[in-house]
Amino acid sequence: MAYDQFTADRIKIFLDQARVDYLFKPMMGGLLFMVNDKMFCGIHFDKKKEMDLLMARIDPEKMEEAFTKHGCLPMDFTGRKMKGFVFVTPEGYDADSDLDYWLQLCLDFNPFAKASKKRKKK
Repeated sequence: MAYDQFTADRIKIFLDQARVDYLFKPMMGGLLFMVNDKMFCGIHFDKKKEMDLLMARIDPEKMEEAFTKHGCLPMDFTGRKMKGFVFVTPEGYDADSDLDYWLQLCLDFNPFAKASKKRKKK
């Protein structure tokens, strides 16, 4: 199943209004947004939960506070929680103010986030 295009459009509107340069890339049935060549956020369809999840890259020091927000879950693709990454269920980002909250957390952390290592071309 493909990602939720409506949520993708809402993220694009937020980034456009914030005057942020970004790229987006389809990835494994989802969509990844990049800011400053670093993962910013994404939309991931969770087959087990049968729902789209917002994937947010936030300051690891803000994770405890984030988990108090409605719909926030640890990100654990491999069964191990990933530091600095959370999933948010649709109930946690349906309202524009809620989505703005998560995207602003991502934007605030982006200058401090490490970029992934570039793969060498063969």
